[in-house]
Amino acid sequence: MAWFKRSKENISKDTQKSDIADGSWIKCSECGEMMHKRQWEANLYLCIKCGHHFRIGSEEYFRILLDDGTFREMDKKIRSVDPLDFVDTKPYKKRIEDTIKSSELYDAIRTGTGKMNGIGVVIACMDFGFIGGSMGSVVGEKISRAVDKSLKTKDPLIVISSSGGARMMEGAISLMQLAKTSTKLAKLDEEKIPYISILTNPTTGGSTASFSMLGDFNIAEPNALIAFAGPRVIKQATGKDLPPGFQRSEFLLEHGFIDFIVNRKELKTKITTLLKLICA
Repeated sequence: MAWFKRSKENISKDTQKSDIADGSWIKCSECGEMMHKRQWEANLYLCIKCGHHFRIGSEEYFRILLDDGTFREMDKKIRSVDPLDFVDTKPYKKRIEDTIKSSELYDAIRTGTGKMNGIGVVIACMDFGFIGGSMGSVVGEKISRAVDKSLKTKDPLIVISSSGGARMMEGAISLMQLAKTSTKLAKLDEEKIPYISILTNPTTGGSTASFSMLGDFNIAEPNALIAFAGPRVIKQATGKDLPPGFQRSEFLLEHGFIDFIVNRKELKTKITTLLKLICA
């Protein structure tokens, strides 16, 4: 009997397993489509089959919206203190330290300046990965400073929201940020400086109750959850079934709460067009 041994396998199973283990493949949570990470990134973090908008952070949004090499970060290392000596499953100070290490961010928002198709802008973007994008004293302060920068340069302000609401660990201080940011944004209106708010999935709680819904234009990504209280809380409070798609972008557009729903691929072009129209 003749024996033979294949010198090279046609399909390398080890390589396939390694790719998956290394996070090279992404599964869409909406339709189950499998995508290679490079394919997913090239598609601006959208599902190649159903167009689902994956949640992304400030680094990705700045890369998508701003011209290459133009972003300059402001107030990078401002970080929260612990005014209440708050402890839940761990001390708040420890939670902040751990999140800074794991996320390489100092809080739930990054701000800076840049150019969008040649137009100078001041931009702020929240990061849901930092304690659920919660709004505490640092978020309020950095948005306020971004407004001050916009007032100084006369450049439009763009804020990208992704938030679970006010940060409970800072108590009333976090709630004060609603009034603080709203008052600051009123100054932009007085000076006729454009403010565009971009709402992503999710934008809830104190952010929705303040700066996120105060734009001259409020733009949402498709199927984003935009609410003050979540659907489950409202259903429990009212005891009624909610309409299909309740508190999603499409529902809010139909009922006049937002101005546009814009696919992430078209977001930079849409904002540029709006800025050219209102700044002319």
